[in-house]
Amino acid sequence: MTDNKEETDNSLELQGVIGFNGAVPNGLILHPGDKHIIYPLGSTIVVRHLTQNTQTFLQKDGHNKAVSCMALSSTGKYLASGQTTYMGFPAQVIIWNLETYEIVHKLVLHKGKIQDLAFSPQEKYLVTLGGRDDNKIVIWDVATGEAICGSTAASETALTCRFFNNRDDMLVSGGFYNLRVWSFDLANRKIRPSDCQTGQFKRIVKSITVDDRDEFMYCGTDTGDVLQVSLGPKLFKNAGPKKRAFSQGILCLTRTLKGNIIIGAGDGTVALLKSDTLTIVRKVKLSGGITSLALNAAGDHVFVSTDQCNIYLMAIGTFEYELRNTCHYARVNDVAFPRGYSELFATCSVNDIRVWHARTRNELLRIQVPNLECLCVTFSPDGKSIVSGWSDGKIRAFRPQTGKLMYAINDAHCDGVTAIACTSDCRRVVSGGAAGQVRVWAIGAQTQKMVASMKEHKGRVNSVQISLDDTECVSASADGSCISWSLERFVRNSCMFASTQFKAIVYHPDQSQLLTTGTDRKLTYWDVVDGNPIRIMDGSQTDQINCLAISDDGEKFVCGGGEKLVKVWGYDEGFCYNKGVGHSGDILGVAISPDQQTIVTVGDEGAVFLWNMPQISFETQEEAAKADAEALAQYEQAMQGATQSVEEAAF
Repeated sequence: MTDNKEETDNSLELQGVIGFNGAVPNGLILHPGDKHIIYPLGSTIVVRHLTQNTQTFLQKDGHNKAVSCMALSSTGKYLASGQTTYMGFPAQVIIWNLETYEIVHKLVLHKGKIQDLAFSPQEKYLVTLGGRDDNKIVIWDVATGEAICGSTAASETALTCRFFNNRDDMLVSGGFYNLRVWSFDLANRKIRPSDCQTGQFKRIVKSITVDDRDEFMYCGTDTGDVLQVSLGPKLFKNAGPKKRAFSQGILCLTRTLKGNIIIGAGDGTVALLKSDTLTIVRKVKLSGGITSLALNAAGDHVFVSTDQCNIYLMAIGTFEYELRNTCHYARVNDVAFPRGYSELFATCSVNDIRVWHARTRNELLRIQVPNLECLCVTFSPDGKSIVSGWSDGKIRAFRPQTGKLMYAINDAHCDGVTAIACTSDCRRVVSGGAAGQVRVWAIGAQTQKMVASMKEHKGRVNSVQISLDDTECVSASADGSCISWSLERFVRNSCMFASTQFKAIVYHPDQSQLLTTGTDRKLTYWDVVDGNPIRIMDGSQTDQINCLAISDDGEKFVCGGGEKLVKVWGYDEGFCYNKGVGHSGDILGVAISPDQQTIVTVGDEGAVFLWNMPQISFETQEEAAKADAEALAQYEQAMQGATQSVEEAAF
């Protein structure tokens, strides 16, 4: 496997990602060479080297929605991935060549969602299974990318499918009260099912594995037991464990080299079962439901992933394990760098704040507050505290080295602290709340008290920024107003209105202008003194913009939102130079590193993306000027046509 990182001229170069979609069944795959692991992250597929910690991304011309399932061929040459989309819309399957990281085929036949995938043992065929609204099973030719035959999977919804280990013409499928063995007739382009007789056992089958000799298949069920079914006569043989089933169902299972079965349950249990009696040999419990099990080539270790986005490495002989990777498992609300230091940054999400190393992308610190959501985070300018706002209305400050709580301001805002900023001298904190208040807090060594409460907004305060000289601040609200406040008299200096819900506001570094954005998809430049709009641009064509960040020199700014694109703009030109594709959910936060080399974006899918900051060359500025001239010429031509039409109508 080689690295291939070619990018188009106007696309942002992806430096790395922090994230893993642990909710995808069997989404963690270990390549047969034992050097790379493959996993989905939104619409992107990440191929990560285990020892060198380098990442390669399968995203160019790839999926436009979240990846729902993946399968690797027996030799590791091909990777198939399916996605989810809207009901009634085509859901594509992509076959990737992992030697070149290029797309081999795009297979479009299913609608709504791809439920499961599997390659045949000789890599000749690929079976795909549609989701609940499709429920079709289709056989594809891997060489040509053509559909050979297909059929309805069952009268009820099917959830999983697998080929036999030694035959390309036999496969199995299972789901809601159905378990079938399929015979594939290539000459007549037919696929014929045979139902397995399970007697009194009526089960929802969620995962299947077939033994090496194709004699039995083992089915993990929603009720937490394993069914052993003979593939020859297609009859039920055994079920286990006998005494007590696994809680929350068996989500995945795999075979060891000795033929035994390893299962992963929804309550976090990993257990080793004997293949003949289905009795438990040993078990251990991890954090989160087990969604993937990936056995290494030697058969002595297994990678385990959970729905809380943790990846463990476990020794099969002893079941001793170590945490190898972790990330946010819910939406990430905000991101912040310390002032003047680019080596680390902080992100906040449901239940926790995490501090990451920017180069290695390793987690350095985790600050957990159970059952609460952190809505905003920032570093104090001196770097001695991490100040955060929470859904319970408290402002909490933590030490960045240890995560120890320094202070907590109770009842800072009744409905949650939604925006926060610190003054340059670290003596005051300005916060915004969901009810519309903007409050100023004096931070002392032992006490924290409210200095002023300014209530003019009628909606949620989404962003607060403080000027460099600490004399004023600005707040952007969902009520359609942005207000400039005096931090000396604690009254309004000026107010800016627009027909939008403002999402973000930033000062230009020279403090002469403000830049805002919101649900109207506009990027607006404002004069700081009188609050009048200077320039209004279309920032997005389809969806709202949620976040902004501006470079220290004021030449570039970055935005992101519901369009799921990271856009880099020239401030003076008002031209979008670069776009970054990778997020599959709304982009909720963006930050530029103090050294101006890295852009960090966070999203609704729980991912943290690191991008290389592009350099705007003279050629790209000429292209922007040319594009502006062409747009102006088209506008003037349209106006002339409209004027001529009016004159003709009047005549």
